[in-house]
Amino acid sequence: MKILLTGVTGYIAQRLLPVLLDKGHEVVCCVRDKDRFNAKKYAGQRLTVIEVDFLNEASLGAIPEDIEAAYYLIHSMATQEGDFGAMEEICATHFRKRLEQTKVQQVIYLSGISNSEELSKHLSSRKNVETLLSGASFALTTLRAGIIVGSGSASFEIIRDLVEKLPFMITPQWLKTRCQPIAIRNALDFLTGVIGRTETYNQSYDIGGPDILTYKEMLLRVAKIRGLKRHILIVPVMTPKLSSY
Repeated sequence: MKILLTGVTGYIAQRLLPVLLDKGHEVVCCVRDKDRFNAKKYAGQRLTVIEVDFLNEASLGAIPEDIEAAYYLIHSMATQEGDFGAMEEICATHFRKRLEQTKVQQVIYLSGISNSEELSKHLSSRKNVETLLSGASFALTTLRAGIIVGSGSASFEIIRDLVEKLPFMITPQWLKTRCQPIAIRNALDFLTGVIGRTETYNQSYDIGGPDILTYKEMLLRVAKIRGLKRHILIVPVMTPKLSSY
């Protein structure tokens, strides 16, 4: 299958790409700057790299028309300037418009679990992107994940850094918030498992591991695994929540 992969320099796509290639797929990677992507380590495999800036609609013309499936893994989590929600909306709109001009049958979107009525700005934006990609000429499969546990995952690295550097933590109330983390290898199983499965078309799924934990419990569990004794005091102060992966 010929697959378009976006967000290639991000954590999830970097882990997903070799899995797709190992499964025999032909992958077209979208990057804003080819110099930031090391294509040499995939020499001899069915890989094409194209330069696409999803904020620049004209650049999307580089996307081939004969793709059969696509992964939408674009998030502006690290954006420091401007309205990331507006930028994500523009990117999703340009993506949808261009892909409706191709032969793509399925788009797989990795979003965040959004069961709460009060969502963070990042989760609100991701839910909006899901809405924008729905109802297109292609089928949309949405996988919603909480914290993805794996070396390199942004949220997991924050948790590990806190545990390793702070013997005593005074933390806000949101550490009592419950979530359902998932291991990166299991997230990849879901991402590759739905591709081409018609029963997943225009469906959404919450994906997670077997344990439902508070952020405090996760911190203490990581500390135990690392052989560290840590103390956490929760105080009635509200601050922004950790985002997904």
